Amino acid sequence: MKKNQLAMLLVTALLALCGGLLLWKTGFFAAIGSVEEMRDYIDRFTPYSHLFFFFIQWISVVLAPIPSNITALAGGVLFGFLMSFLLSAGAVILGSMTVFFCARLLGQNFADGFVGRKISERYLDLIRRKRDVVLILVFLFPFFPDDVICILAGLTTISAKRFFCILVCTRPWGMLVSCAVGSAAFDVPWYWMASFGILGMVFFVLALCYGDRWEEAWIQKWNQDIRKKRKKG
Repeated sequence: MKKNQLAMLLVTALLALCGGLLLWKTGFFAAIGSVEEMRDYIDRFTPYSHLFFFFIQWISVVLAPIPSNITALAGGVLFGFLMSFLLSAGAVILGSMTVFFCARLLGQNFADGFVGRKISERYLDLIRRKRDVVLILVFLFPFFPDDVICILAGLTTISAKRFFCILVCTRPWGMLVSCAVGSAAFDVPWYWMASFGILGMVFFVLALCYGDRWEEAWIQKWNQDIRKKRKKG
């Protein structure tokens, strides 16, 4: 392992360890069950509350399973929609890339120790077989272990650039909803949320079953269009 890679891992581990101790000492885990308590907790760190909120969102990915959606709700109440969304999205993407590179550098043993052998075996083969489809759907829809998937993605052959593009296009959407609800930008009835969740699950299952066929059909159509343009040219 190169010296710069080892240094990056040591800094990440140190930040995660110190961050976890800081959260524990300052009462974060006692406040995490309530949006109001979480809002008051973050507000205690004024005038550095924005920076501390960013740190909490980053460490919520690195020290999964801290629920980043709960903290995003509190951020929406405290900072308003736009600021809480930008801070949450940036921190979650940075945290996702952090655990991705950690898994890529340290390998299977790190992933197994972090997420557990059973969970690793359950998802890793699926990610390898239906890589982009699984990553996009897991990041788009709630109720899936997206932080865990970021770790396992580091064990696949996907490039860091491609993984980053998928993150940017998908992970901020969950933060968008949480920050909007927290800032009272809109109020979604529970039955609409339940309907969206059911539809998401149905779409997820269909994509896993037929995603390869859809991808192959799209590629064939794309190639046909290219051939037609070449003939016309």
